[in-house]
Amino acid sequence: MTISRIPRFYKLSVEERHLELRGRLGLDDEDVRTLAGGALSIDAANNMIENVISTHALPLGLGLNFRVNDRDYIVPMCVEEPSVVAAASNAAKSVRDGGGFTAEADPPIMIAQVQLVNVPDTEAATEAILSRRASLLEACDEAIPSLVRRGGGARDIEVRTLVPSTARVPSTEHVPGTEQGRGMLAVHLLVDCQDAMGANMVNTVAEAVAGRLAALAGGEPGLRILSNLADRRRVRVRCLVPLHALETKEFSGERVRDGVIAASRFAELDPYRAATHNKGVMNGVDAVTLATGNDWRGVEAGAHAYAARDGRYRPLSIWRLGPGGVLQGELEMPMVIGTVGGTTRAHPGARLALKLLGNPGASELGMVIASVGLASNLSALRALACEGIQRGHMSLHARSVAMTAGATGALVEQVARELSELGDVRLERAVAILARIEAESRRPAAAHGIVAPPA
Repeated sequence: MTISRIPRFYKLSVEERHLELRGRLGLDDEDVRTLAGGALSIDAANNMIENVISTHALPLGLGLNFRVNDRDYIVPMCVEEPSVVAAASNAAKSVRDGGGFTAEADPPIMIAQVQLVNVPDTEAATEAILSRRASLLEACDEAIPSLVRRGGGARDIEVRTLVPSTARVPSTEHVPGTEQGRGMLAVHLLVDCQDAMGANMVNTVAEAVAGRLAALAGGEPGLRILSNLADRRRVRVRCLVPLHALETKEFSGERVRDGVIAASRFAELDPYRAATHNKGVMNGVDAVTLATGNDWRGVEAGAHAYAARDGRYRPLSIWRLGPGGVLQGELEMPMVIGTVGGTTRAHPGARLALKLLGNPGASELGMVIASVGLASNLSALRALACEGIQRGHMSLHARSVAMTAGATGALVEQVARELSELGDVRLERAVAILARIEAESRRPAAAHGIVAPPA
């Protein structure tokens, strides 16, 4: 069994971390070379997108301490922002003390949308389409035989009226596709995509039956494409955090718990706060989505659309007082990801990321991703409830500033430590600290009469 608790992992060198993973996960020489070499060659990149001139690297770290549905996971996270990986790992350790994350996922149903315009009678069209449900689903399956062989395929049809055919829209508010009071429908084809993300397959389905749908409706086909608001493909995650796992040197567990709950309530009341609250969730979600070669932009679009599904933007996660006084967290969101096809197989780094996770199916991966999102959200709220977000974030940001100032090797940590202790994480301060350290390192040589050769 993979054990995600690796104490002092952050203290190891990169090479030592590779050795640790080799032993725990059974990585082979090629896996280690992929880790050491940056994962993506220029040739592979050239076959993935157009007009390639280079690759753009981001750090790949490991989220530790994660336990989801009684199983341990070492979680690859690709992100440029300091503190995200460390904070998620720390929060996961607190959740672990409460039994870990409990998650569930809906069947992997994606929505293919077919827009029908200039429909003369929207009610009659809806009835006509739904009366042909069986034959339409059969036609959908004929377009995706490989998915059907894997156990997936079309599952249902829904019809939504966007503009009733009886509407008389004023010319100043004219809706294209509704000439002379005609209506507009959106037909949803619900497709079980199994372990695939499913975009290409549902687009194929939409194209295959658009003509038949338009004929049944007496209108014309408009757009045919998937919806990223995949509200039939949601994940739900819950956790309990005991008070002893929340307490700090300065604050009791009760104080931290109440601060997190108050911050959650603020996000429920105010969409301006909810946006930042959800950004904390997506820090973790995007990092794992990107590491595994999935479409993080689609996941983001679905998440934010779901957050505003009732017309008001709301938080994806909430925190409440749990049984026995513990902190209880819950998160629900669409999760459109896959573990077969596309970049998940074309990108060597994405393949390795899935291997690190134990090669999960899409639903299992979605539950892990959502758990990382909830952990990231907890870490942010806990920081806000205690000393504030800036203190912890800036201590890690100091390393980036130290490197920008020109520090290398062991000097990076030394300069960063001084910046953090001063509470002044500015580039100008880092340059001055680095110059002083380098000057001090030259003094002993001069004191012993050792003179550097002329340039």
